[in-house]
Amino acid sequence: MTTLVFGHKSPDTDSTGSPMIWAWYLNTVKGIEAKPALLGEPNTEAAFVLDRWKQAKPEILSSLPDGQRCVVVDTNNPAELPANINDADVVQIIDHHKLVGGLETAGPIDITIRPVACTATIMYDLMGDDTAKMTDDIRALALSCILSDTLEFRSPTTTDRDVEVARTLAAELGLSIPDYAAEMFAAKSDVSAFSDSELLRMDSKEYEIGGTKFRISVLETTAPEIPLGRKDSLMETMKTVATEDGVDQVLLFVVDILREEATLLVPNALVKEVAEKSFNASVSGDTVVLPGVVSRKKQIIPNLTV
Repeated sequence: MTTLVFGHKSPDTDSTGSPMIWAWYLNTVKGIEAKPALLGEPNTEAAFVLDRWKQAKPEILSSLPDGQRCVVVDTNNPAELPANINDADVVQIIDHHKLVGGLETAGPIDITIRPVACTATIMYDLMGDDTAKMTDDIRALALSCILSDTLEFRSPTTTDRDVEVARTLAAELGLSIPDYAAEMFAAKSDVSAFSDSELLRMDSKEYEIGGTKFRISVLETTAPEIPLGRKDSLMETMKTVATEDGVDQVLLFVVDILREEATLLVPNALVKEVAEKSFNASVSGDTVVLPGVVSRKKQIIPNLTV
């Protein structure tokens, strides 16, 4: 049976590239028939990376057959995976997020969760000497994943190992990290073609905090004025998205990559209270700037208080 390799819903660059990297490794090095897949359309940055390196977009899964052999990467959270994930045959998990719990497997599996910024960094280390067999397109996918997840080393999730691996890959490819990262972030910032609801779901995760269910959305950009120019309609659309997705509130953080700060949209009293309790912020209007906040995983989720 072919092994499917996939990451989380609303795939970003890491959840698009890492399944492709690991499927390549299983096929080429380990001799295991494997195929990358996605749980949704890749975001604009991920789509740029695929086009830049002339890579075909992996198949988007419409359903996951019961008993399907699969490897889960860049998440271990059942809420970010197909509804019937516990009926699949999950044989491996490779991730860099906190252990959530809730996954049930048919037998013992290989799990690697390490405190680095990017799944691709873990994969590089798991490959060991076999990294010498990486083709340039696989090297480029790994580099892209690391630069995306670390915001070109600006994110507090960045470790020395992420930086070391990225610099090694860039040198092998003959790429300038600042120049290439600028291309990636420009692609990520071009959100003009997306509706408000698409923007709110593009890079988002669901969490329950103090009994309140949130969809926590992040837009990382070098042009924050573009999404913030749509704040009125975005805040209005939050109500619809919350109802459709079965959550109590959508939180939208617009992360300015270059200024290393986030702007949180504040549509109502609940979000105002969350901002003030979570970030010790003083809120007087419908937005609040949070200096130094760029990471959902390390700075937003752990601090959220209702």
